Amino acid sequence: MNFEFSEEECQFLREVNEFLKEHDDPDVMDVTRENMAQINDTPKRQAFMKKVAEKGWMGITWPKEYGGQDGEGFYEYLLNEKLSSVGAPQIGKGVGIVGKTLINKASEKLKKEFLPKILNAEIEFAVGYSEPNAGSDAAAMRLKAERQGDGWILNGQKIFTTSAHFADWYWIGARTDQDAPKHKGISLFLLRMDDPGLTLHPMPTMGGERTNSVFFDNVFIHDDYRVGEVNMGFMYIAEALDIERFTLFTFSPIRGRVQLLCDYVKTATKDGKPLKDDPIVRQRVAKLATECEVARLLGVKFVDAALRSNKAPTFEASSYKLYATELSQRVADATMDIVGPGAQLALGVEDAPLKGRAESCYTYTVIDTIGGGSSEVQKNIISRRELGLPKNF
Repeated sequence: MNFEFSEEECQFLREVNEFLKEHDDPDVMDVTRENMAQINDTPKRQAFMKKVAEKGWMGITWPKEYGGQDGEGFYEYLLNEKLSSVGAPQIGKGVGIVGKTLINKASEKLKKEFLPKILNAEIEFAVGYSEPNAGSDAAAMRLKAERQGDGWILNGQKIFTTSAHFADWYWIGARTDQDAPKHKGISLFLLRMDDPGLTLHPMPTMGGERTNSVFFDNVFIHDDYRVGEVNMGFMYIAEALDIERFTLFTFSPIRGRVQLLCDYVKTATKDGKPLKDDPIVRQRVAKLATECEVARLLGVKFVDAALRSNKAPTFEASSYKLYATELSQRVADATMDIVGPGAQLALGVEDAPLKGRAESCYTYTVIDTIGGGSSEVQKNIISRRELGLPKNF
């Protein structure tokens, strides 16, 4: 594995940097939204993504026959890292989870209908896996899909659908065989979010953002909008989750939080003494900086493994997601401890240390170890797929 960027990669980074400077806008780029900055939830942010699409950056890794560039995934990784470093929306669900699954599994009808719109940033998706009694265990979903004529009738509930209130289409898993084993009997569907059978209930988060509960009341989906084979949906979801676990939690925001803490320690004092001279503070910050480098290399390892295998690696994705999200929480904890009582002051409070970022980092990162599969799920994946341990041990 080569840890140095090639000249072509450096040139791409320079091009992205110039693009971000040209389109700098605080309404689009907001690092204080932490990981939620990646969502494309306002007209201004959607317009920004259309400009990204005009650069040809939405389908870097897609096959040319579908409008892509047949490029290496490392460029997609570099682009997302740069976007996340300034708090801009990222090329997430549409290009990765939805687009790549459609390319590999969907009918020609669905490819023709959705892929050009994804490439042109004309469409937004919500992803519906989590349910009240399933949590982050996608295989435990119970949303019922019953065959009726040339389609399916869906009844049940999804929770924690973050983009449901602004998305155009719903990418959902539903149980099409009620008697099949847990990891079978699930199918994937695409559904318009304005379907009259859908009811959205907002779920406010600690960070001031919004996610949603979504209720299905006799929702009809034509079979043309089923993705891939019947009852094979969990396999497709598992493959897509490997992409999600990596792209949802980019490294740059974690590095930014560590740098923010380092800058604070350089100038702050406690009891009249510089914090930078406190051996305990120095040790804790040095440990975080070291762990930050480990997270970066785990991310590079994932991209390298994907390039070698031409698909999203499984345990590498889980290893990165587990380490990076728990590190993110350790950084938030350390910031609260080192800054002291003032760290509890929120964004917008005058004279708040770190301009209130300590409090926002802490509240936002609470959910990091849950999204895309909890830490416990990641440990199970690593134990089985990397270490070869049995399911029950």
